[in-house]
Amino acid sequence: MLDRTDALSALLAPNSIALVGASDDAQRIGGRPLRYLREGGYRGAVYPVNPKRDTVQGLRAYASIADLPETPDVAILAVPASGTLDAVRACADRKVKAAIVFTAGFAETDEAGRAIQDQMTGIARESGMRLLGPNCLGVFSSATGYYGTFSAILDGAFIAPGPVGVVSQSGAYGSHIAHLARQRGLGIGHWITTGNECDVDVAEALRWMVEQPDVNVVMAYAEGIRNRDAFVEALEVAREREKAIVFMKVGRSEVGAHAVSSHTAALAGSDAVFDAVFRQYGVWRAKTTAEQLDVAYACSRGLYPAGNTLGIFTLSGGFGIQMADDAEAAGLDVAPMPEEAQAELKAMLPYASPRNPVDATAQALTDLPLMTKYVAAMLEKGGYDFFTGIFGSGPASPTFAGRLREVLETASAASRGTIMALTMSAPPEIVRSYEEKGFLVHEDGTALMNALGALVHFRRSFDQAKAAHGQVPAAEPVAIGRDAIGEHEAKRILSAAGIPFPQEALVRVGEDAGAAAAAIGFPVVVKIASPDIAHKTEIGGVIVGPKDEAEARAAAAEILARAAKHRPDARIDGLLVSPMIAGGVEVIAGVTSDPAFGPVVMFGLGGVFVEVLKDVTFRAAPFDVAEAHRMIREIRGFPMLEGVRGAPPADVDALARMLSDLSRFAAANAAGIESIDLNPVRVLERGRGLVALDALIVPRA
Repeated sequence: MLDRTDALSALLAPNSIALVGASDDAQRIGGRPLRYLREGGYRGAVYPVNPKRDTVQGLRAYASIADLPETPDVAILAVPASGTLDAVRACADRKVKAAIVFTAGFAETDEAGRAIQDQMTGIARESGMRLLGPNCLGVFSSATGYYGTFSAILDGAFIAPGPVGVVSQSGAYGSHIAHLARQRGLGIGHWITTGNECDVDVAEALRWMVEQPDVNVVMAYAEGIRNRDAFVEALEVAREREKAIVFMKVGRSEVGAHAVSSHTAALAGSDAVFDAVFRQYGVWRAKTTAEQLDVAYACSRGLYPAGNTLGIFTLSGGFGIQMADDAEAAGLDVAPMPEEAQAELKAMLPYASPRNPVDATAQALTDLPLMTKYVAAMLEKGGYDFFTGIFGSGPASPTFAGRLREVLETASAASRGTIMALTMSAPPEIVRSYEEKGFLVHEDGTALMNALGALVHFRRSFDQAKAAHGQVPAAEPVAIGRDAIGEHEAKRILSAAGIPFPQEALVRVGEDAGAAAAAIGFPVVVKIASPDIAHKTEIGGVIVGPKDEAEARAAAAEILARAAKHRPDARIDGLLVSPMIAGGVEVIAGVTSDPAFGPVVMFGLGGVFVEVLKDVTFRAAPFDVAEAHRMIREIRGFPMLEGVRGAPPADVDALARMLSDLSRFAAANAAGIESIDLNPVRVLERGRGLVALDALIVPRA
């Protein structure tokens, strides 16, 4: 049996290729890959397989895979759906390491198609052969001339090698983004489309991609994730190696999510969870294709700033102000020039505004040598992480375009590691001339600021990965069982996992609730204890505030009567008596089992913040305390925890520890737990910790 890892390497970097269904017509699906391989300079052996021809496009043809003079690393299957199963079986019999299935008409169409797809997958797995597709556009690696694709974007010209990788479930989107990248002047080193993902999926392709030394940034597209562990591992490796991932995840809306399931039968998962996982692992989620390109363009050089300060040079005050607004929205700091530097710039150009944005006015163009000194002084004295010059259509002007470029090149020598960016509207050849000198060039200032903000985002994410203290310690799994769990038992289980709860007493039916309340201390809360009544308030199963033994006994009797009336079928363990705890900030925390990522921890402020504003965030379990702190600070209501209107700051450190402990427990018990609710949790004054007042564990059915 073939090694599946070696077979994946063969799929993505083969030494020999068979094209089954090879066509003499270079415009057909079976003809394009052969033409691309021949014209693209692929140096390995290429074997056309076509039983009806002696030659195909000038190469000797073979009647079958079995007739080939050697076993190829990869077979490209460009045959009808009806012949695909036999072609896969023939490849498996010949011990081919990997196959690419172009053909559609399988799991994305109907159950009969799914059955055939499952059958071909079983044949491949039994032999160790890897399958890409079906219903995909294949792969290419431009540096080696390996074009295992029939994408029409290569009809006119090949795509130059470069530091960008593309991984896309959708072949059409993968082709489109590659075409746009080529127009933008971005080279693509490796390109993979996964289609129906009967075997190789986006996660595994992404993992391979971020390990390639010639890739700095990956543009990814996915409709859903099948392999959570491989996907998270790919994201972790990317952060460790400082490889940026710019992701287009579709299925945000209900309509979009439905289209995903009908298109690829992928489990889309919760979109909010995808958002959170991307934040957790430093992925940039693009909202538009244009944004995906802009950010990938900025990241393609693999250069990231030490900080987020931005110096803006402009010849128009209005444009400078607009860019400053966009910069602030992108998380950049338009810090003013030092006072001494402002005075120096003012002495050079008395009519200029040297604070930042630095407005030299259009008159600066009349003295370009002075402008050189001006920009150089700004770079030397400002100490900015980014420099942006706003030049409009000036660089395209035949009058001073050459001299302006010389000014900027000369001045940029003083940048000392500053990332240099320009906004301009100019023909591609002029834009390329600036890019060759190290400038990032955008036509739109807002898009540029967003891309520079993404560079800061990645720098911080990479630094966080370096500061992490290895793997999150695993928690011990516990025996959960399949039966419903009452609140008292849930608290016992979670207490052992490090979740703090107040002292409470379980009073059996017939026992004295008043005496139990007196032992705890008044005022108290009395609640029904039943594994069959998860939502106690719906039957009036909670009474707050008894102040003495008599009131506690009366409350107990009333709750038992309500339970008997509303849920006569429920098992009753008794009553829970616990102290009333006031003060602090009310929050909620919980765990849900996401279809894509498994156990996911949810956190938010309680009350109106969660019920109306839906101000919550998520993290895939497990995670450490540092990640919990970042999670806490994401919610819009975080200032409530810092203290407002004279309230003392809450114990955020204790909250972060609790969330991390909850995540470790959830990960260790993923197989047995469907969900956990801690609501409410009171986060007390800083240094006093927190207490969870209620707990619910729902076992997996």
